[in-house]
Amino acid sequence: MSTNEKIWFITGVSGGLGRMISQEAAHQKDTVIGTVRHAHQLQEFENLVPGRTFAVQMDVTHPDEIKKALDEVLKRFGRIDVLVNNAGYGLLGAIEEISDQEARAQMETNFFGALEVTRQVLPIMRQQKSGHIIQLSSIAGLVGGAGAGLYNASKFALEGFSEALSQEIKIFNISVTLVEPGPFRTNFLGSSIKRAQKTIEEYAITSGMAIHQWGENNGKQEGDPKKAARVIVKVAHAEHPPLHLPLGKNALDRLHQKLSALEKDMSAWKEESLNTSFE
Repeated sequence: MSTNEKIWFITGVSGGLGRMISQEAAHQKDTVIGTVRHAHQLQEFENLVPGRTFAVQMDVTHPDEIKKALDEVLKRFGRIDVLVNNAGYGLLGAIEEISDQEARAQMETNFFGALEVTRQVLPIMRQQKSGHIIQLSSIAGLVGGAGAGLYNASKFALEGFSEALSQEIKIFNISVTLVEPGPFRTNFLGSSIKRAQKTIEEYAITSGMAIHQWGENNGKQEGDPKKAARVIVKVAHAEHPPLHLPLGKNALDRLHQKLSALEKDMSAWKEESLNTSFE
């Protein structure tokens, strides 16, 4: 293994950005271990770039499976240089429509899954005194939107713990990057989306309209996932990687709108806010 070659551990590589990142990293002569949930997906991933892509079966919601997978990786490859927490899905529906079970399942995969994988990889990277944790967040982790409230919640939570984590582990030469894509032409709006079982007619013109529009845009997203993967792999090899990486024009536009709205609110209530200290 060359000194520049990195060992990647990427969750959720059966499709979408996880698959694209794996392929790009492997083409850059890195070694990629990707996780899949089903046995029949193992060989398919290993055939992606033979000799560079390797698969392990694992569900991010099962801590024992995570441990087993990491043990296999360490036994075979000896280290993990880059962790990509990519496994996840989107839950659509108005807040009132979403059941407790649906909400908890969303958080279990998107937040607690990433949290558990991160916690189990951290001792490995601390011992190495090096590593890079890349969290596949979303612009939805920075900007809320009708119809995606629980997905927003899962990604906002990912953002918060990752920002704190970056401050805790910098002393160990471990970096954290939150990747915040806008709409990219992957399978996310297809096979990676779940809809709340309950529908309330009164929300048709708010969340209902937003969800309908997302369905209409499926397959027409402006973002090219291959280009996104190239940027992510480039960041993984950067000497000073960013903490936040919004990807795509849509993401940048929405983030600028959010920052402008925050500035407007802060300016409007600045005097009242500053007048809350003890005399």
